[in-house]
Amino acid sequence: MKIVVLDGYTLNPGDLTWEGIEQLGELTVYDRTPADKVLERAADAEVLFTNKTPLGEDVLENLPNLKFIGVLATGYNIVNTEVAKAKGIIVSNVPGYGTASVVQMTFALLLELTQHVKHHSDTVKDGKWAKSADWCYWDYPLIELAGKTMGIIGFGSIGEKVGDIATAFGMNILGSKRHQTDQSHRPNFRWADVPEILEQSDVVSIHCPLTPETKGLINQENLKRMKPTAFLLNTSRGPIIVDQDLANALNSDVIAGAGIDVLSVEPPAADNPLFTAKNCLITPHIAWATKEARSRLMAITIANLEAYLAGNPVNVVNT
Repeated sequence: MKIVVLDGYTLNPGDLTWEGIEQLGELTVYDRTPADKVLERAADAEVLFTNKTPLGEDVLENLPNLKFIGVLATGYNIVNTEVAKAKGIIVSNVPGYGTASVVQMTFALLLELTQHVKHHSDTVKDGKWAKSADWCYWDYPLIELAGKTMGIIGFGSIGEKVGDIATAFGMNILGSKRHQTDQSHRPNFRWADVPEILEQSDVVSIHCPLTPETKGLINQENLKRMKPTAFLLNTSRGPIIVDQDLANALNSDVIAGAGIDVLSVEPPAADNPLFTAKNCLITPHIAWATKEARSRLMAITIANLEAYLAGNPVNVVNT
């Protein structure tokens, strides 16, 4: 059985092993695959793994031996699942592997926005404290989270864990989700729709999937609903935010700041407007990328393939 990994570098830049998959078939791993090489490299493969390399109709219609696609991620919008289903190709994803790491990154961004740790450390090293007339100083307002409201758009498995940490900080929580679940154990929580979350929250954190309904959700109109003191966080999917609209909102003080780990196009254009926006932290889509999370991703990927080979596929997204 021929197994091909189209873009394995981000999952395994060298600190993990492909051994678990190698034991299951004839494995070829490519660090990256440009669009014009996908068909050539995937030819005759029964099993194909992709992280961000698109597998659209034009590709799937020309891979007659393909039976199983493993997405090396939770989001699977890079695969045309309808075409795959029509052709009898099973598509599995890897849910849940990165929850702890994404939650950690969410609060890393928020704490940097509220405390400006890196900036103040840099000024100390540049000699400002040594020259200070006072025993302490701060260049930005320092903001306490206790008593503030965090609005979580997408109160699913990750959103709930974000809520747990927000609760530990003494925050109140507003949450939105397509299908509401029992949250009666949370005395500091209530359900709200997206407009209310934007209007009432001091921090808005996005954890919903990218769908036709959520694409462009955070746009000029909705940003104007937010408090001028509010922060926006996105560790979910970049196209949920309209980059130019967020840049305009930051530069005109419509909101106070943003911390984002994803952009609408990745890698971004060099002139992305958020690169020069005021009080905007941007990290290169690394919330998922701790070694611990990647190790879980690899383990679940192997288990997905083993289940397929045993005739009992799991984590199937195109049933």
